[in-house]
Amino acid sequence: MTDNHFSAKDILKHLFLFLLTFGATILAGVFWVKGKPVSMIADWTKNDWYSGFMYAWPFLLFLTVHEFGHFFTAIKHKVKTTLPFYIPFPPIPYLLPITIGTMGAVIRLKGLVKSRKEYFDIGVAGPLAGFIIAFGLLWYGYSHLPPQEYQFEIHPEYNVEGKGFNFRPESDENTIDILVGDNLLSLFFENYVVDNPELLPNKHELFHYPFLFVGYLALIFTALNLLPIGQLDGGHVLFGLFGRKLQGKLSLTFFILFILYAGIGFINSRQAISDLMLAVPLYLLFLYFIMGRVSKDPMTKIIIAIGIYSIQYFINFYFPDIKGYSGWLFFGLIIGRFIGIYHPPALYNKPLSPWRKVIGWLAIFIFIISFSPQPLIIE
Repeated sequence: MTDNHFSAKDILKHLFLFLLTFGATILAGVFWVKGKPVSMIADWTKNDWYSGFMYAWPFLLFLTVHEFGHFFTAIKHKVKTTLPFYIPFPPIPYLLPITIGTMGAVIRLKGLVKSRKEYFDIGVAGPLAGFIIAFGLLWYGYSHLPPQEYQFEIHPEYNVEGKGFNFRPESDENTIDILVGDNLLSLFFENYVVDNPELLPNKHELFHYPFLFVGYLALIFTALNLLPIGQLDGGHVLFGLFGRKLQGKLSLTFFILFILYAGIGFINSRQAISDLMLAVPLYLLFLYFIMGRVSKDPMTKIIIAIGIYSIQYFINFYFPDIKGYSGWLFFGLIIGRFIGIYHPPALYNKPLSPWRKVIGWLAIFIFIISFSPQPLIIE
């Protein structure tokens, strides 16, 4: 019998992190929903704080349900685990004015996971549970869009002949414009759930709608966790479905394609040769560093790095309009250097039951409809 007893000190520590994260997301929520930075906190009204709260509670609900999906499944399989560690990341005046308030939450397994079934169950439980919350938030948000007056409260300058957020004045050169990208599920909601399309905000203003924006962020978190790589939740799903040998090949292939896409256009192949002579070696060094857990052989990592950049160079040179998403390079760095590409072995390698295989393919489907190639675009 696995001992999962938690001391009062442990509970207080995790509760403290939860409260810090809740406070940080309230601050971030006021920025996103009302457009008011933390540097103006003295001028915030009760309505501003309420808007931050309406952003924070669904976000923390999603994170909590996701992590406790892992937690209770681990308990069921008698695998010792920690309570969720919530990671606050508040907006800091003049330093980090733009954050979403948190870097997520994690649990740490302290016991041995013995079989493919246990890895699969623990890995898939969190994303499936969290996806239900994300789906519910988006369904409610898109089916209960506020009247157009809500838009004008935030941006009175948009109130031109009742055009709302579909009308956009020319942006000031000092203004940062953030565009929310599409995924298949958001396109479904926009086309089949919205009752009045005139109330639908454009993608430049969606973050003013807390349920929509939090639901969208929840999909990003779900998709990132379901990336079929290493010991991410999606890696556990892949390991359960196909076993360690095939999972390793699929994981490596997907990781290389992920980095390949992310870096397209990161370096403009048409810039001056003098600039490329500095930028290209530094970027190749970065790619080599990303491949830290791909292979123990330095030459293999060098060949992969050169191969990735060569393809990126070719695409950017001949198809300059095709762009990747450089934000994924940072996440790729975390995976390739710290999390790892390959899955650890299990003591018992018995294949999954047919029902679990159905759930595994459902998780892959959720990844496909939740993933946004370019989630947040700064223009």
